[in-house]
Amino acid sequence: MPEYSKYQQKVISRFYENRDQIDEQRLAELVTNLFLATTVKQRAKHWETAENVMTRLGIPESRVEHVVGSKDPSVLAAVVDEIQRGVIKLKKPKKSTGDS
Repeated sequence: MPEYSKYQQKVISRFYENRDQIDEQRLAELVTNLFLATTVKQRAKHWETAENVMTRLGIPESRVEHVVGSKDPSVLAAVVDEIQRGVIKLKKPKKSTGDS
């Protein structure tokens, strides 16, 4: 494993501290990307990414399956809206103690 400088360690730490906010923003961007996607391949990739992001955010698996199964960007937009309004409570990732 490479050694990181103090600066790099702080950047990495801040990234993981803000991961949930980054993922929320990414999910909102995916709604736009899905509406604008012109090919089946683009849509498939965006839906795959959306599924991964929703899973990482801790959205219930049944909800993730419903949203991805619908293939409707407006359903995903509703999830984003619920996250932003606080209707869906996100699970915070467990912090590792560094003991691997």
